[in-house]
Amino acid sequence: MDLKTYYKNIREIEEQLQRDPVVVVSLATSEGGKANVTAEVPRAVAARMIAEVRSRVATTQEAQAFRDEIEERRRLYELDEEARRMRVMVIPASDLRQGKERS
Repeated sequence: MDLKTYYKNIREIEEQLQRDPVVVVSLATSEGGKANVTAEVPRAVAARMIAEVRSRVATTQEAQAFRDEIEERRRLYELDEEARRMRVMVIPASDLRQGKERS
């Protein structure tokens, strides 16, 4: 493999990529790479993966679905963390009645 051609190809692909980060979809590889795994990566990494035919740029619909899924997972995680931090204090009813009498 000619390294000059390889890196020139990567630079050309990187220039064509519009967004940073880029949503890519993996392709099946002979080394055991799984197909259809979506990820968000920097432009330089995406260009290298595309040049090595390990992935392709996700379609607009695929990218939006991926970002929606990530946002939903983040929302659920934050709700779980909020619930985990919530403190509950048990006050006997007799203490509540005493508090009313003091007022």
